[in-house]
Amino acid sequence: MSTAPSSMQANSPWWRGAVIYQVYPRSLMDANDDGVGDIRGIIGKLDYIASLGVDAIWVSPFFKSPMKDFGYDISDYRDVDPLFGSLDDLDALIAQAHERNIKVMIDQVLSHTSDQHAWFEESRASRDNPKSDWYVWADAKPDGTAPNNWISIFGGCGWEWEPRRGQYYLHNFLKSQPDLNFHNPDVQNQILAEVEFWLERGVDGLRLDAINFCFHDAQLRDNPAKPPEQRQGRGFSEDNPYAFQYHYYNNTQPENLAFLERLRRLIDRFPGAVTLGEISSEDSLATMAEYTANNERLHMAYSFELLVPELCAKHIRDTVENLEASLGEGWPCWSLSNHDVVRVMSRWGGGYNPVLGKTLHALVASLRGSVCYYQGEELGLTEADIAFEDLQDPYGITFWPNFKGRDGCRTPMPWQSNEKNAGFSKVKPWLPVSEAHAALAVDVQEADANSMLHFYRGFMAWRKDQPLLLGGEIRFASAPDGCLLFERFDKADGGQSLWAAFNLTDKTVQIPIPATLSMLDGHGLQGASLEEQVLNLPAYTGAFMR
Repeated sequence: MSTAPSSMQANSPWWRGAVIYQVYPRSLMDANDDGVGDIRGIIGKLDYIASLGVDAIWVSPFFKSPMKDFGYDISDYRDVDPLFGSLDDLDALIAQAHERNIKVMIDQVLSHTSDQHAWFEESRASRDNPKSDWYVWADAKPDGTAPNNWISIFGGCGWEWEPRRGQYYLHNFLKSQPDLNFHNPDVQNQILAEVEFWLERGVDGLRLDAINFCFHDAQLRDNPAKPPEQRQGRGFSEDNPYAFQYHYYNNTQPENLAFLERLRRLIDRFPGAVTLGEISSEDSLATMAEYTANNERLHMAYSFELLVPELCAKHIRDTVENLEASLGEGWPCWSLSNHDVVRVMSRWGGGYNPVLGKTLHALVASLRGSVCYYQGEELGLTEADIAFEDLQDPYGITFWPNFKGRDGCRTPMPWQSNEKNAGFSKVKPWLPVSEAHAALAVDVQEADANSMLHFYRGFMAWRKDQPLLLGGEIRFASAPDGCLLFERFDKADGGQSLWAAFNLTDKTVQIPIPATLSMLDGHGLQGASLEEQVLNLPAYTGAFMR
C-alpha cells in the first residue's frame, strides 16, 4: 500500500520518474524479411513493449542515411530511410504507441550530418556559395597540416581535407559526419525547423545525441594533453588517442547554453514534449547540471557515468551524490546499457547472472530520476561475441582486436528460441543472432515464472505504485563496502520515506538499519531478512523498507 505524498501529486510531468525503453530499430524486429529491423517490426512488438510497463520508447535514428554510422549520419532530417519504412509507417507507430499509452521519443542528431546531406554537398563545393559557412571549415597551417590538434572520437585526426575548397572540415566523429557550424545563426534556425517538423508530426520527445558537441571553440585552440593516468574514457577504447586530450575546445562551449534555451522555447510550444540530452564532456556531471539548470534548457540529461566497465557501489554512490550536489532543480536520467557500450550483464555480471540482473534492474530504477533501459536488458542479454568477418561497426573494424566496437550490443532481439534467427527474421540478419541469446529468448522467459522478464514486469508495476521512487528526494546512509543504502523521501512531508538496500558483493552482508523500518513485499527481490534491525542481504540481492 502506498500513499502519495502531498508534494508529488498527479500534476507532475509524465517524464519525471519515467521508464524509457530504447529501441534500436535495426535489431528489434524485421517485418519485411530483408534482414534488418524496421518500423513495422516495432509496431508489431508494441504489445510486448506495453507489457513491460514502460512509459515511453526512444527510437534510435530511422532517418534517411547512407548508414556509415547506422543512422547517426543523417542525409535528410525529414524523411525515413527506405530500409526502415516510410513516413506513413512512422505516423502509424506514433498513433499505435499512443493507443497503448506509450510516448514516442526520437533521436535527433543535431551537431553533425552525413557528408551526403544536400547542405554539405553545397557547402563543400566552394567558399562563396549560400551554405559555405554551414559547416566548420578552416585553412591549413602553413605546412599543410590540420588547423589544430583535435582528434575524432573514432580515432585519428578530427579534420579532413576538401580539395574543392582547399580547406579542412571538422568531424568529431567519422570523416563522413561533418560538423555543422552552430556559430552561424542560419544553421541554428534551420536545425530548429527540422526539430519542429517532428514535433508537429506528434512525437512526444527528443533524445538529443551528443548535444554538447554543437559548438566548437571559434578560435580553434589546441586541446591540452592529458596525463596517461587520467586517460580513462567513457565508451571508447583505451588505446584510442581521443583519450590523450582534455576536450576543452572541440565541444561543450558556453554558446551552446543560449541555443539550448532557444530549443527549449520551441519545445515548450508543444505541451508534454520533453528533451533528454546525451552528455559526454570532461566533467559530464557538471555539464548535466548546467544543461538542465533553471528549467529553461533541457528537461533531462544523462551521461556515461554508470556505463563504466566495473561494478562498484562506491562509484554509484559518488556519482549520484556529486550530481545531486550540483543539480538543483534539474532532473537526471540513469542507464546501465545502451547501443554504444558493452551490455551490463557482461560488464558487471561477467556473463548471464539473473540474480544480479534483477537487482540491477531494481537499483537503477530506485535512484532519483528517470531511467532508460536498452532493448533486451529486460532479458539479461549479454554482449554477443562477433567474429571479425561479421563486424559492421567501423569503430570496431578500426580498433580490432583490442576493441571490438559496438556490434556486440546491437545484435538482433531473440523472440523465439527454436525459430530461425530466434524469430527476428526469416533471412540472414545484418548481425548474427547469438546462440546464448536464443537460450534467453522471450518465449523461454515467458514460460518461466522466475525469469528476469517476469521480474522486470513485476517490479515496474510495483514501482508505479511507489510515488517516492518516482519523484522523491534521495539521501544515502552508511553501508558496508560493496553495498548501497539510501532513503527516498518527500522533503515536504517528513513522515513519508522509503529505504532501499543493495548488496553488490558475492557474499552475504549484514546492514544495520533504523529501528522504525520494516520490510516491504511485492517488489520481487528475494532472500533478504530482517532480524532486530539488522538487514541480512545475500549476495547480489536487495530489499526495500518503509
